[in-house]
Amino acid sequence: MSGQESVSPTPEVHSPAPRPRGRVLHIHTAAGAGLPVQARDRVEARAGGGLVGDRYDARAGHWSPIKRRGDWLSLIEQEEIDRLRVSWGLALDPGETRRNITTEGIRLDDLLGRQFRIGEAICYGVRHCEPCTYLEQLLGREIIYPLVHRAGIRVEILAGGLISTGDPIHLADED
Repeated sequence: MSGQESVSPTPEVHSPAPRPRGRVLHIHTAAGAGLPVQARDRVEARAGGGLVGDRYDARAGHWSPIKRRGDWLSLIEQEEIDRLRVSWGLALDPGETRRNITTEGIRLDDLLGRQFRIGEAICYGVRHCEPCTYLEQLLGREIIYPLVHRAGIRVEILAGGLISTGDPIHLADED
């Protein structure tokens, strides 16, 4: 023997995949299609509907005549708004996106096809909320191309409750 002891390698430890977590940064509602959005500190989310006082909850929003799951509530990442400014030179305030909730610290694509909680409300990620020519017309700027697949998601509210700025966003099974 050479005098050296044999050392077994340290077993590799795999930690579980990080769980999507974030928070509500801004809340916006508008009373009707094309009307200015209003910043809100808190709002009631209605199961099967949208945010109380918002155009989509009142069925007074601008959308396709085909009603689909998730047409009543939309979310967008603050990180995508920041990317739009840095990469494309297009500065938008969170309310200008006309999405109801601006999030921070969570990839919304990770919530598609999953149940998650926003404040007291339980939601389900339905599909991307793609930019449209109507939004371009309201903004007076070309934003469709830079926001394709990056303009947020549409969600269905499964169980209503209060949503406030600063509230956590996390998978429902983490409760």
